[in-house]
Amino acid sequence: MWEYIPVFVLVLSFLCLLSIGTPVAWSIAISATLTMLVSIPAIPAFTTVAQRMGTGLDSFALLAIPFFVLSGELMNKGGIAHRLIAFAKTLVGALPGGLALINVIAAMLMGAIAGSAMASASAMGSILGPEMEKEGYSKEFGAAVNITSATTGLIIPPSNILIVYSLASGGVSIAALFLAGYIPGILTGLFLMGVAMIWAKKRNYKIGKRSTFRQMVKTFVDAFPSLMLLVVVIGGIVAGIFTATEASAIAVLYTLVLGFIYKEIKTSDLPSILLSSSATTAIVMLLIGASMSMSWVMSYENIPQDISSALLGVSDNKFVILLIINLLLLFVGIFMDMTPAVLIFTPIFLPVVTKLGLDPTHFGIIMILNLCIGLCTPPVGSVLFVGVGIAKTTIEKVVRPLLPLFIAMIIALFLVTYIPQLSLWLPELFGY
Repeated sequence: MWEYIPVFVLVLSFLCLLSIGTPVAWSIAISATLTMLVSIPAIPAFTTVAQRMGTGLDSFALLAIPFFVLSGELMNKGGIAHRLIAFAKTLVGALPGGLALINVIAAMLMGAIAGSAMASASAMGSILGPEMEKEGYSKEFGAAVNITSATTGLIIPPSNILIVYSLASGGVSIAALFLAGYIPGILTGLFLMGVAMIWAKKRNYKIGKRSTFRQMVKTFVDAFPSLMLLVVVIGGIVAGIFTATEASAIAVLYTLVLGFIYKEIKTSDLPSILLSSSATTAIVMLLIGASMSMSWVMSYENIPQDISSALLGVSDNKFVILLIINLLLLFVGIFMDMTPAVLIFTPIFLPVVTKLGLDPTHFGIIMILNLCIGLCTPPVGSVLFVGVGIAKTTIEKVVRPLLPLFIAMIIALFLVTYIPQLSLWLPELFGY
């Protein structure tokens, strides 16, 4: 019984702190400290947690995060979203639910370039939201499509959260993870588009005019420099020209030059862009530091090993274990932000699935895709709150159109879970 006391202290203190509104990063750090106090004296406990928070951030790979955050801010301000939307409009604007499909495709492209669901939801919601309302789409449906499609950018690289998973997993190749994210991300987007088309048909939403070939070429040429960022960043990483961290710095330089060429960014805009990206980076890094300390505490108390033994005691069937893990992660995603969830639960679940023969790259994609759903659910769904805020509606009204989109995302999740080649085909093709 005594060996379970640290687990009870960790779980109960964390849940109690969250329930009284303590920020997630502080809840994690405090509960980790309280758990250490059960096992060792106060001064070593405080020193250990502080030390682990510091050493947890001492990683070259993590330097990519502030750079990708900054490049995302530059893209958001640099007129890239407008050009991607115009290009997407020529592709699918004449289909049923055309504007909703434009939202999904533009969000996939924007997310792939910026690597941020928040940036995508903010840009697409503010630009496409009013246009969808003018065309007779309900505000709530537009918000629901925007919220769910924004998360595809966390699977389609470059993605900060895939870098975090690489760190938490003990060094899974970032290039392999980036390649593995393409097909699952596109598959999820296609499922969301299918639901949007069915919903739009049932409600007889207006269909746009078919674009001419000349318009397609013009919008593609306008968007081409933005789309080239994907080729430069991902191509450079895969070809071994530079690391993910070096690629993130190149992305900043590329987007800054592009913003000046498009004349959407002025020198006077740079202080506010730098301040905004610094604030976002600080939040992410505090979460990572706190989560790394909790991961170490759990390892010290043998919690991952105990959970691993318990799960393998339930069944040694890979399909059953993956189902249980997916259900647990779906539940975790409702109450916990994605970054701490990845850092805390990767060391718990990864040993279980690797014992069953699952590839760590494949599991990373399963985990991120699963937790993307949590970003769209209350009470801590950050993308949900951004999407609802921009649409000027309420969560209660958005829930109904969200449900079929949730189902589409869950179907995509289970396909990715049980068909490994959806994640592993591209990395294997490039020799990872």
